[in-house]
Amino acid sequence: MAVVTSTLTESARKVTGDALQGVLADLIDLSLVGKQVHWNVIGPRFRSIHLQLDDVVVTARTYADTVAERASAIGVTPDGRAGTIAKSSGIDTVTDGWVKDSQVVEIMVEALGQVIKRVREGIDATAEPDPVTQDIFIGLAGDLEKHHWMFQAENV
Repeated sequence: MAVVTSTLTESARKVTGDALQGVLADLIDLSLVGKQVHWNVIGPRFRSIHLQLDDVVVTARTYADTVAERASAIGVTPDGRAGTIAKSSGIDTVTDGWVKDSQVVEIMVEALGQVIKRVREGIDATAEPDPVTQDIFIGLAGDLEKHHWMFQAENV
Protein backbone atom coordinates (compact mmCIF):
# COMPACT_ATOMS: atom_id res chain seq x y z
CA MET A 1 0.00 0.00 0.00
CA ALA A 2 1.44 3.37 -1.04
CA VAL A 3 0.74 5.85 1.74
CA VAL A 4 2.81 8.66 0.25
CA THR A 5 2.87 9.09 -3.50
CA SER A 6 5.35 10.97 -5.61
CA THR A 7 5.33 12.87 -8.87
CA LEU A 8 8.50 10.95 -9.81
CA THR A 9 8.17 7.98 -12.12
CA GLU A 10 8.58 4.59 -10.47
CA SER A 11 12.06 4.13 -11.96
CA ALA A 12 13.14 7.64 -10.90
CA ARG A 13 11.78 7.00 -7.41
CA LYS A 14 13.71 3.71 -7.20
CA VAL A 15 17.03 5.24 -8.29
CA THR A 16 16.56 8.22 -6.01
CA GLY A 17 15.35 6.13 -3.08
CA ASP A 18 18.34 3.81 -3.34
CA ALA A 19 20.73 6.76 -3.41
CA LEU A 20 19.02 8.38 -0.43
CA GLN A 21 19.09 5.15 1.59
CA GLY A 22 22.80 4.59 0.94
CA VAL A 23 23.69 8.11 1.97
CA LEU A 24 21.42 7.86 5.01
CA ALA A 25 23.23 4.72 6.19
CA ASP A 26 26.60 6.40 5.80
CA LEU A 27 25.50 9.58 7.59
CA ILE A 28 24.09 7.69 10.56
CA ASP A 29 27.27 5.64 10.78
CA LEU A 30 29.43 8.75 10.40
CA SER A 31 27.65 10.32 13.37
CA LEU A 32 28.25 7.15 15.41
CA VAL A 33 31.91 6.90 14.41
CA GLY A 34 32.36 10.59 15.18
CA LYS A 35 30.90 10.17 18.67
CA GLN A 36 32.85 6.95 19.35
CA VAL A 37 36.20 8.59 18.70
CA HIS A 38 34.99 11.86 20.31
CA TRP A 39 34.54 10.02 23.62
CA ASN A 40 37.83 8.15 23.34
CA VAL A 41 40.32 10.56 21.80
CA ILE A 42 43.54 11.15 23.74
CA GLY A 43 46.68 13.12 23.05
CA PRO A 44 48.01 16.65 22.90
CA ARG A 45 45.41 17.76 20.33
CA PHE A 46 42.55 16.31 22.36
CA ARG A 47 40.53 19.49 22.79
CA SER A 48 40.66 20.77 19.22
CA ILE A 49 39.88 17.36 17.72
CA HIS A 50 37.19 16.69 20.34
CA LEU A 51 35.42 19.91 19.33
CA GLN A 52 35.96 19.32 15.62
CA LEU A 53 34.29 15.92 15.94
CA ASP A 54 31.19 17.58 17.38
CA ASP A 55 30.94 19.68 14.22
CA VAL A 56 31.06 16.57 12.03
CA VAL A 57 28.41 14.84 14.12
CA VAL A 58 26.08 17.85 13.87
CA THR A 59 26.51 17.91 10.08
CA ALA A 60 25.90 14.16 9.80
CA ARG A 61 22.81 14.19 12.04
CA THR A 62 21.30 17.25 10.40
CA TYR A 63 21.73 15.90 6.89
CA ALA A 64 20.60 12.41 7.94
CA ASP A 65 17.27 13.94 8.90
CA THR A 66 17.09 15.93 5.66
CA VAL A 67 17.93 12.85 3.58
CA ALA A 68 15.43 10.63 5.44
CA GLU A 69 12.69 13.22 5.09
CA ARG A 70 13.40 13.56 1.36
CA ALA A 71 13.00 9.80 1.02
CA SER A 72 9.68 10.00 2.84
CA ALA A 73 8.57 12.90 0.65
CA ILE A 74 9.03 10.79 -2.49
CA GLY A 75 7.23 7.80 -0.98
CA VAL A 76 10.27 5.76 0.06
CA THR A 77 10.45 4.64 3.68
CA PRO A 78 13.88 5.45 5.13
CA ASP A 79 15.56 2.74 7.20
CA GLY A 80 17.80 3.90 10.02
CA ARG A 81 17.72 0.71 12.08
CA ALA A 82 21.02 -0.40 13.60
CA GLY A 83 21.08 -3.68 11.65
CA THR A 84 20.48 -1.91 8.36
CA ILE A 85 23.22 0.63 9.07
CA ALA A 86 25.68 -2.10 10.09
CA LYS A 87 25.02 -4.03 6.86
CA SER A 88 24.98 -1.14 4.42
CA SER A 89 27.36 1.56 5.62
CA GLY A 90 30.47 2.13 3.55
CA ILE A 91 32.50 3.21 6.58
CA ASP A 92 35.04 0.85 8.13
CA THR A 93 34.51 -0.33 11.69
CA VAL A 94 36.22 1.66 14.43
CA THR A 95 38.01 -0.16 17.23
CA ASP A 96 37.05 0.36 20.84
CA GLY A 97 39.20 1.85 23.57
CA TRP A 98 41.32 4.97 23.71
CA VAL A 99 42.36 6.37 20.35
CA LYS A 100 45.42 8.58 19.85
CA ASP A 101 44.60 11.98 18.35
CA SER A 102 46.64 11.29 15.20
CA GLN A 103 44.77 8.01 14.68
CA VAL A 104 41.42 9.80 15.13
CA VAL A 105 42.41 12.17 12.35
CA GLU A 106 43.22 9.22 10.07
CA ILE A 107 39.93 7.50 10.96
CA MET A 108 37.95 10.63 10.18
CA VAL A 109 39.76 11.36 6.91
CA GLU A 110 38.99 7.80 5.78
CA ALA A 111 35.38 7.84 7.01
CA LEU A 112 34.62 11.22 5.48
CA GLY A 113 36.23 10.11 2.21
CA GLN A 114 33.96 7.05 2.08
CA VAL A 115 30.83 9.09 2.73
CA ILE A 116 31.84 11.74 0.19
CA LYS A 117 32.35 9.00 -2.40
CA ARG A 118 28.81 7.71 -1.90
CA VAL A 119 27.35 11.23 -1.87
CA ARG A 120 29.10 12.03 -5.15
CA GLU A 121 27.75 8.80 -6.64
CA GLY A 122 24.33 9.99 -5.49
CA ILE A 123 24.88 13.35 -7.17
CA ASP A 124 25.54 11.56 -10.46
CA ALA A 125 22.71 9.05 -10.04
CA THR A 126 20.05 11.65 -9.22
CA ALA A 127 20.99 14.30 -11.78
CA GLU A 128 18.31 13.17 -14.23
CA PRO A 129 15.64 11.47 -12.11
CA ASP A 130 15.48 13.98 -9.23
CA PRO A 131 17.36 17.28 -9.25
CA VAL A 132 15.83 18.14 -5.85
CA THR A 133 17.64 15.22 -4.23
CA GLN A 134 20.74 16.04 -6.25
CA ASP A 135 20.66 19.55 -4.78
CA ILE A 136 20.56 18.13 -1.24
CA PHE A 137 23.52 15.90 -2.07
CA ILE A 138 25.48 18.81 -3.56
CA GLY A 139 25.07 20.86 -0.36
CA LEU A 140 26.02 17.84 1.73
CA ALA A 141 29.12 17.18 -0.37
CA GLY A 142 30.29 20.74 0.18
CA ASP A 143 29.92 20.48 3.95
CA LEU A 144 31.55 17.05 4.15
CA GLU A 145 34.44 18.11 1.93
CA LYS A 146 35.08 21.04 4.25
CA HIS A 147 35.32 18.66 7.24
CA HIS A 148 37.52 16.33 5.16
CA TRP A 149 39.89 19.18 4.34
CA MET A 150 40.07 20.29 7.97
CA PHE A 151 40.97 16.82 9.21
CA GLN A 152 43.53 16.36 6.43
CA ALA A 153 45.14 19.65 7.47
CA GLU A 154 45.61 18.19 10.99
CA ASN A 155 48.10 15.63 9.65
CA VAL A 156 50.47 17.90 7.78
